[in-house]
Amino acid sequence: MSAQPVFDSALSGALLRPRSIAIVGASADLAKNNSRPQRYLARHGYDGAIHPVNPRYEELFGLPCHASVSAIRAPVDHAYLMVPTHAVEASLRDCIEAGVRCASIFSGGFAEAGAEGEALQERIVAIAREGGLRLLGPNCMGVINVNAKMTLSPNAVLERDRMQPGKLGLVSQSGSLIGALVSRGQARGVNFGTLVSVGNECDLSVGEIASMMLDDDDLEVVCLFLETLRQRDQLENMAWKASKRGKPVLAYVLGQSDLGRSIAQSHTGALAGNAAAMESFLADMGILRVRLFETLIEAPALVAARPKAKGRNVSIITTTGGGGALVADNLGARGVTVVPPDPALKAALREFRLELGDSPIIDLTMGGAREEVVDTCVGALMRNDAVDLVVMVVGSSSEFRPDLATRPLVKWADAGKPVTAFLCPNAVESLDLLQMAGIPAFRTPESCADAIDAYLSWRDPRALPRVALPEAVGGLLSGAGALDEDRSLAVFRELGVRVAETRTLGLNEPIPDDLTYPVVAKVLSDRIAHKSDIGGVVLGVTDALALEDARSRIIRNVAQHLPEVTPDGILVQTMHKGLAEAIVGFLDDPIAGPVIMVGMGGILSEIYRDVAVRLAPVTLEIAREMIAEVRGFAPLRGARGQQKGDLEALAQVVTRLSALATPGGAAVAGAEINPVLVGPEGAGAVAVDGLIHLRAKAVDDA
Repeated sequence: MSAQPVFDSALSGALLRPRSIAIVGASADLAKNNSRPQRYLARHGYDGAIHPVNPRYEELFGLPCHASVSAIRAPVDHAYLMVPTHAVEASLRDCIEAGVRCASIFSGGFAEAGAEGEALQERIVAIAREGGLRLLGPNCMGVINVNAKMTLSPNAVLERDRMQPGKLGLVSQSGSLIGALVSRGQARGVNFGTLVSVGNECDLSVGEIASMMLDDDDLEVVCLFLETLRQRDQLENMAWKASKRGKPVLAYVLGQSDLGRSIAQSHTGALAGNAAAMESFLADMGILRVRLFETLIEAPALVAARPKAKGRNVSIITTTGGGGALVADNLGARGVTVVPPDPALKAALREFRLELGDSPIIDLTMGGAREEVVDTCVGALMRNDAVDLVVMVVGSSSEFRPDLATRPLVKWADAGKPVTAFLCPNAVESLDLLQMAGIPAFRTPESCADAIDAYLSWRDPRALPRVALPEAVGGLLSGAGALDEDRSLAVFRELGVRVAETRTLGLNEPIPDDLTYPVVAKVLSDRIAHKSDIGGVVLGVTDALALEDARSRIIRNVAQHLPEVTPDGILVQTMHKGLAEAIVGFLDDPIAGPVIMVGMGGILSEIYRDVAVRLAPVTLEIAREMIAEVRGFAPLRGARGQQKGDLEALAQVVTRLSALATPGGAAVAGAEINPVLVGPEGAGAVAVDGLIHLRAKAVDDA
């Protein structure tokens, strides 16, 4: 957990609830975006001071227009810059001279436009920091605070006559999506109170702005629309603050993070340096990840002002078998357990002449769609400690007879565990009824399952452990770029990982007499990542003559495939066998930071992509959780009578490699052991191949 910054109430007020606004580049031309913010502020009842700024006008829409911000001669909390890109620097200096607290920049053409724009963006940030001015954007759609009647944005959603106040906050890396969420939300009575478009996020970040929203008593849930992670530490600070305040944070993530180019050759980079790393960050920070855009609107009703669930067990009551099956299928695909009715509930329903079969779904059929039956079911499930959440799936009666199975749910809104509903038809009246009562109601089975999965996965942020690296490791991690396998294995050995016995032979060195066969022969070079791809590995070498032949073949194969590479030698390694191969990898992800992964190993690891990822370092308990998530390890868990493997030893490998995330291991960009051979239970696990990449500037950073 990073150190918590001191909350700046003045900045929060200037950004989200300014009492005076300057619109720089305001226009009288109704066809231009520049005319919108002033008109929208007036339309939606903003009662603070509005100062249009444009030297071409003396007045705009009935207000005096100023030649510059410094000419206003009155305090300005927030300036919105809608000037050409080349004029932004001068406008910022003008704002600094006028003592403006923060400025939002609508103008584009900065980092999103290439290297020249990125340099310009760095320049305006430097100007603002020197002058004590905080920046939102550039390339942003501004700030909308419906609860404060402050609509500082050109977003066309503000053309509507009325904006409904709401209890949801939104911080979005996509400006246009703000309007879509407002429109789709208001259509179903779900209202956002405060919305901020961060644009390029050059200064004020998602984390810092979301943290401000957590201090707003009008907001119950903060939603994030993310395309990437910037200023990770501030997001982490916000997550801990949200946990302390008891306010849930939901995130919808668009796209995947980029891979670090320095580790592009490693399996770990391909497996963990993508959406998995970002997802791991969100989960470890207690931020609820939703996978459907629709869920970002519907899930807040489920998580607002509600404690975290103890487990992942759901009970489904339905008046339509098909509808119940849709929800159950989607929940099952997300790893949520559907709990079947217990004998007590079955006996209670027999009094209503309802006989339940062996299905895990409590199917009441049409005959059970009445209040007393619904009450009996929900009441019994409330008393069942094996159930964490109840889903009521209602068929056509929800559209035409809401009194039968929909209205009876209302009384359970404040029950001890969540009661949710999926209504199969387009039952607008019933949806409104449940929403007004505080029962989360969903329009699709996919969104219903997505929201439930997010809620049941919700946990407190995870404090990362502090682990001291052995002193010998630091010496082995000097330099930059890739380490050869011999040196990489030496690092793993010093971390406490069991490593196969190895010897290094020169290209022309005589074969030693004291080797124990069979052995594996491998090319040794820090320039060859995937040795087997070029014929750089020979297995099952049985004697000295065979080893000489293997060395010759390897040298010829390298010369054929990589003529520019001269091997440093041949690595001779004792043959080991195991029940299965695993891959354990460490990655300093450019987006999420240090992560550790474990999954199915060997040459097919990237094909199966069956991995678990967490922020690094991890405890032994977390490593065990990760291993339990990997489907391919089922045989090692004894599935179908298979011999159990030493997964505890594998967990130790995961934990020890994850220690590279400590400050002493900061030089490591990526590391992997592939494969780790997992032996029978109690026999341990052994690393037989490894790779480490150091950061390009490891020496400078040390």
